[in-house]
Amino acid sequence: MDSLVVRLASLSLKNIKNVKNGTIFMPKTKENGKVLCDSEILGIYGQNGSGKTAIVDALYFLQQIMTGNSIEQEITNYLDVDSDTAEINAEFKIYGSKILYEVGYHVCLLRSEGEVVIEHEYMNCSIDYEGKRTNKNVFVDYKREESTIVFKPKKRFEELVENDIDTRLDMIVAKKMAEKSNCSYIFGESSREIFGRKTKSDFRKYAVVINKLYQFAFKDLFVIRNTHSGMITANFLLPMAFRIENGEKGFKGDFAMPLMEPVILDYEKKEILCSIVEQINTVLYTIIPGMSIKLKEYGEQTLDSGETGWKVELLSIRNGKKAIPIRMESEGIIKIISILNALIQAFGNPSICLVIDELDAGIFEYMLGELLDIFNKSAKGQLIFTSHNLRALEMLDKDSIMFSTVNPNNRYIYMKNVKDSNNLRKMYIRSITLGGQEEKIYDETDSLKIARAFRKAGRRFFND
Repeated sequence: MDSLVVRLASLSLKNIKNVKNGTIFMPKTKENGKVLCDSEILGIYGQNGSGKTAIVDALYFLQQIMTGNSIEQEITNYLDVDSDTAEINAEFKIYGSKILYEVGYHVCLLRSEGEVVIEHEYMNCSIDYEGKRTNKNVFVDYKREESTIVFKPKKRFEELVENDIDTRLDMIVAKKMAEKSNCSYIFGESSREIFGRKTKSDFRKYAVVINKLYQFAFKDLFVIRNTHSGMITANFLLPMAFRIENGEKGFKGDFAMPLMEPVILDYEKKEILCSIVEQINTVLYTIIPGMSIKLKEYGEQTLDSGETGWKVELLSIRNGKKAIPIRMESEGIIKIISILNALIQAFGNPSICLVIDELDAGIFEYMLGELLDIFNKSAKGQLIFTSHNLRALEMLDKDSIMFSTVNPNNRYIYMKNVKDSNNLRKMYIRSITLGGQEEKIYDETDSLKIARAFRKAGRRFFND
């Protein structure tokens, strides 16, 4: 199972923020090869408020659901104001040396009395083993309202319990616990433990799928939202998205370093930070010529727990000159440092999916294009990003760019009639002004009206 590679194939949203309906597709979604280790990049472009960030937010909450955590109730603000239900459907491909799983996970959220719960979730799967492909059938279908049924179809449920009364009772208890904790039934901790029990039934192949998707969400999916960059802009924290493998023990998350003062860390956290810094420095000097970062230690201090801690601070070094606090570097450089470990992971690991909102924020246009070009040509993992900088349109293939539209019922489209010789950037700008696409991609603004409104505001507020 460890040799299996998980890739996101597509993501569909319904009633998430201002997206009534919309689907994005990864560039290699339609390829049927059994081994996939090439990079996949998808950039999402569009005007402000047209649904780009909705993709990032949806993947963030999907990650929370697929790791079995309780639903964060801030999600209620992300459901469409005109609807009390929202849906997320993610399609995955799981690659092995001789096998290909095509898996769909669908979750329906319900807002009721100020709380969001999982009303319905199901998974379906087809299996292609050595050229023989099964039909794509639902193997777990859970509905919160069905109090007398654990999950459907009944055939799969009976395969799992194998006439064992204890297992049957465990499944009922797992459902109650998931509902009480307001987490996914399929990916909840109790359910995963039962699905993972050794069995000779046909359900074991589906148990592999569930566990592998859980591992993907827990270890391989990085979602970097705007709040990540916001802490940098505020000169408050440097959150470094990271993943460190250390034998059988690994670590993943955001390592938040204060920018304004040193921090006291215990031994384990200090070692993790040292590993992050070491990995970042292997690449940083090539992106920012002559630059590296250094962990400065100010000595031992006693933690509140009584254990020994170390007071440390991140410093920046340029071409052998005196080190300076990292906060003195530009916002763009700090942004690169904050995502660099995650980029390194996605570069070398085909199962990593890195999602970044506003990748271009603070990053020089030419450098952005170079990073995307290198990733596109040489990386192994997946990168999904939103951006306003159009440099990527000149560096990536047309299948690697989708555009948000002004139609909330069809939010994401590919640009049509694009030839390999066309400049996608010029075509996009021309489509904004002249149209010609299947959906309107820009809600037109009138420069004369804007100028008139500014003059009116000036007279009103400054001539009184």
